[in-house]
Amino acid sequence: MGHTRRVSIPTSFSVPNLPGVVGAAGRYPVETPAPVPLTLAGRTVLPAGPLRVYSCGITPYDVTHVGHASTFVWADLIGSLAHATGTEVVMCRNVTDVDDVLTAAARGRGRHYDEFALTQEFLFDRDMRALAVAPPAMSPHARSHIRNVVRLAAALLEAGAAYEREGHVYFRGDAVRHASGLDEGPALAASREFGDQGDAPGRESPFDVPVWRPSPEDHPAWPSPWGWGRPGWHAECAAMAITGLGSAVDVLVGGSDLTFPHHAYQAAMAEAATGVAPFAHAVVHVGEVRMAGEKMAKSTGNLVLVRDLLERYSGPAVRLALLNRPWDQPWDCEDEEFHRGAADLERLHSAAGAGADAGSARAEVLRLLAHELDVPAALELAVAEGGAAARFLVDVLKLREATASA
Repeated sequence: MGHTRRVSIPTSFSVPNLPGVVGAAGRYPVETPAPVPLTLAGRTVLPAGPLRVYSCGITPYDVTHVGHASTFVWADLIGSLAHATGTEVVMCRNVTDVDDVLTAAARGRGRHYDEFALTQEFLFDRDMRALAVAPPAMSPHARSHIRNVVRLAAALLEAGAAYEREGHVYFRGDAVRHASGLDEGPALAASREFGDQGDAPGRESPFDVPVWRPSPEDHPAWPSPWGWGRPGWHAECAAMAITGLGSAVDVLVGGSDLTFPHHAYQAAMAEAATGVAPFAHAVVHVGEVRMAGEKMAKSTGNLVLVRDLLERYSGPAVRLALLNRPWDQPWDCEDEEFHRGAADLERLHSAAGAGADAGSARAEVLRLLAHELDVPAALELAVAEGGAAARFLVDVLKLREATASA
């Protein structure tokens, strides 16, 4: 089922929450500028209602590094920009607090998995506040959505998109791999990286993934029609997204490393269970953050932690350094990036107090941001024009110095 054409309330026009005016005499002149659509990943996003954004959140087993922060700052910019165009936003960012990696990390610290997750989530939220990332309207936790995963599994079985083997419910994934355009070897490697190639008795294809699986004694377990067990990762996100935002979302946001298998399976499960396609109107896969050309990840030990950066740079400077680039391009996390962010922030703040207040320049800054989140071009224009254009960019990018405190 495709999406219908969408419209948006114009950026500088608001409809008062008052009774309708009867009679021509009371209908005073109003300015109604053209709507400003968002273009993301080549798709025009003009929601008829609130902009529904699903951002794949953290697995709370360790502190926040720059790779995490980059994704969440970009997702936050989408929300801020939508507000600037007069569009209401419903942001949903999940917490994957049922996960084998989390369970192992908690066990290693001698703590229960959910208690340990809450501690790590607190530290994550602290870092997000320092980067002016607004709390999402919805923050579903996997442990609170087990019942919804069970319902999802039942729906997939009923649709013939899944099958049961020895207490497992497997989602049929061959079509997902083919739709991704990946050859079998690279697809298997990507699946293996995210744990989809573990012990799986009775699986018909290596690309079939668990919606539900039995839990050994040292893992959390919940009752289900197929026995005590726990959900699969992709199924958790599909169930949380459907529960919070409905059968489809306007924008799906996550790191580029989630393209396959996670987002591919999340979308495929949601579409198979609901019959609504596409699951996401636009998909924003944020460019990979690297160190010396290698992906930043705990497994490689090459992490740059947000908390360490904030000891040397202000929150707005770090935020601008993360945003002042094409959103989909990989980049190397080096000190010079944050030095440049601090210098760019100073230039922008200086420009905000000078220059003419030309409405055309402000409108052009908005147009640049609305087209593929072009922060570099918007920044250069705002600095050159100054005044209202620069102040507008400071507000939309959320770069006021007060946000540096956490």
